[in-house]
Amino acid sequence: MSKTILKIISSFVILVIYQCSLAAEEGQAKKPLFRFGAVADCQYCNKTSNVRKYSLSIQKLTSCVEHYNKMDLAFVVHLGDFIDQDFDSFAKVTPIYNRLKAPHYHVLGNHDFSVSDEKKALVPAQLGLKNRYYDFTYNGWRFLALDGNDVSLHAYPKNDPRTEAAAAFHRNLKPGTPNWNGAVGKEQLKWIQDKLEEATKNDEKVILFCHFPIYPANVHNLWNADVLTKLLAKYPCVMAYINGHNHKGNYGTRDKIHYLTLKGMVNTTENAYSIIEVHKDQLLLKGIGRQEDRKMVLPKIK
Repeated sequence: MSKTILKIISSFVILVIYQCSLAAEEGQAKKPLFRFGAVADCQYCNKTSNVRKYSLSIQKLTSCVEHYNKMDLAFVVHLGDFIDQDFDSFAKVTPIYNRLKAPHYHVLGNHDFSVSDEKKALVPAQLGLKNRYYDFTYNGWRFLALDGNDVSLHAYPKNDPRTEAAAAFHRNLKPGTPNWNGAVGKEQLKWIQDKLEEATKNDEKVILFCHFPIYPANVHNLWNADVLTKLLAKYPCVMAYINGHNHKGNYGTRDKIHYLTLKGMVNTTENAYSIIEVHKDQLLLKGIGRQEDRKMVLPKIK
């Protein structure tokens, strides 16, 4: 075999190896760091409505859990309003949610406290929460689960001092502000700041979960949404804030942070839940049912 032919064959082999290497790198780049599941407003109760399909949430949550269990998920989070009303409603949907193979978490919603006064204090434990707000880490990311019912007219008994304090807080808001939202209290705001400082020190990226939105401006937003958005804007480590509550869904960006409101599962006969892929440079939301897909490019941290 001539030297010319050998050079041609050698060059061809090198080219093939190079192309295979590029393809492998491209495939690796497209593979997410991890995935997690997110559900908003299951909101089960045993009643019917022309607007919301409360009783169908058992069927829809079951389908969701079965789908999630076929996937390799880092965790699953429910973003509040697991029930619509009646403490006994928890007994119908909690066993379904607990069938999840992946670690699974809850965020407190306003309707989760639509129970009798003597049962309100039992709600967090019923959802498996040791604390009303908390954080956890996974693969270099920190997740903060907030309590938007910290200051609330519905989360505590009628004659509780915290209810009276929330009433005073609400009276100082813009006239017409809905009383079914809530606020994050001073102690929790300090906790959030401390956790963001810790994440910055550890070079962690952060996603926050809450039931209530804070951006864009909307009737469903936390009473002190502006306070929280201003706090988050100070920390480049914050990548996204994901919530429920507004069943129509919503989305916006502010200060390079993605603010994502997921659509409620309880609305219509069609299901709604999400699978979120976490990549180094983006979040990719795969929506199921009436939840639409979304690509969210992440900013580079200097």
